[in-house]
Amino acid sequence: MMDLPPKLVARLHEMGLKDPTPIQKQAIPHALNGRDVMGLAQTGTGKTAAFGVPLIAQMMREPKRPSPKSVRALVLAPTRELAQQIMQNLKGFCDGTPIKAQMVVGGQSINPQINRLDRGVDILVATPGRLLDLMDRRAVKLNEATFLVLDEADQMLDMGFIHDLRKISAVMPKERQTMLFSATMPKLMNEIASTYLRSPIRIEVSPPGKAADKVTQEVHFIAKAEKTSLLQELLAKHKEERALVFGRTKHGCEKLMKTLVKAGFNAASIHGNKSQGQRDRAIAGFKSGQVTVLVATDVAARGLDIPDVKHVYNYELPNVPDNYVHRIGRTARAGKDGAAIAFCAPDEMGELIAIQKVMKIRIPVASGRPWEGAEIEEKPKQQRGRGRGRSGGGGGGGRPSGGGGQGAGKPGGGRNRRRGGGGGKPGGQQAA
Repeated sequence: MMDLPPKLVARLHEMGLKDPTPIQKQAIPHALNGRDVMGLAQTGTGKTAAFGVPLIAQMMREPKRPSPKSVRALVLAPTRELAQQIMQNLKGFCDGTPIKAQMVVGGQSINPQINRLDRGVDILVATPGRLLDLMDRRAVKLNEATFLVLDEADQMLDMGFIHDLRKISAVMPKERQTMLFSATMPKLMNEIASTYLRSPIRIEVSPPGKAADKVTQEVHFIAKAEKTSLLQELLAKHKEERALVFGRTKHGCEKLMKTLVKAGFNAASIHGNKSQGQRDRAIAGFKSGQVTVLVATDVAARGLDIPDVKHVYNYELPNVPDNYVHRIGRTARAGKDGAAIAFCAPDEMGELIAIQKVMKIRIPVASGRPWEGAEIEEKPKQQRGRGRGRSGGGGGGGRPSGGGGQGAGKPGGGRNRRRGGGGGKPGGQQAA
């Protein structure tokens, strides 16, 4: 199998990994030859093995013990959850080989991590912030790291890690192999690639902005003040099935989760204000089915392989249109069916236009009709910015009707701004 060490091939077979995915089939041979790789592929396509397998194989060919506090290979991930998933996969690949992997992330005690690094590490999986903390304490050295992997690199840019990346790469050897994997390729990513990669082979296995084939999509045009009641109404129709609900802000997600719990739903939340333990418990509960509704910021949109998510709700549309693709990619995994439901308030028309432009589709309308006279022009790039959610302005009137009736909506920014639009409920929808 691709000229891999027999022990590693045997381990992969034990894990049921016999036929490589498209990204693995294209990336692994080049990576084994020492080439820098720039891979463009959506989450759930097997990117971890695409860099992890050749990384381990090359280390097995040149076995050596890392010096104290040193690292042979560094894998950077933007979030703790993604780092944990990478770590689980790498540990599985390494089992039965002499290669060992360790992980350092924020939200956990730093002293045990310092102790684990004392003897040196073959592969270190890290989030940028915690790695810099350890570098400041001189607990880890990167001068021997001849491999660098940047996973979900576009999200690192969205989360503002570009300066951290510069500091980290500056202390690594210039002679190294670098692999960069990303779900999208914004303009800034090309600058990153030209800075950190040398004559990389570019691999693209799925076009950017393309959702999974079995995801059905729809949008409800609805006032901000009425989103919660519509969400409860829709969730109640499939109360036993898993649903992911995405919001923009940590505070907003926490408030929505508590509202859903009071309404009788088995809900939990995951966002940046939660401790690592709280986030782990919420994800574990969601995977087991004990929690059926997980309310999340975009921290959960990447890399998490949560099986059997049937419904994804964009309670608030993301400022960065590509994040919509990642959010709805949490459903319809492994060939299963899934549904993506978006809520669009008057001040989110710009986001919706941008999303449809990226995806090159018009999302079918489930209720209401597009808001006119609201913020229908695409938002300037500096406003949509780096994925940091803004709270948004007040909504328009009540849920817009499919017809042209008159009437004032609920307060939340005044009357419905749609010309000739009414404040009725969409499509004959009953109040929850």
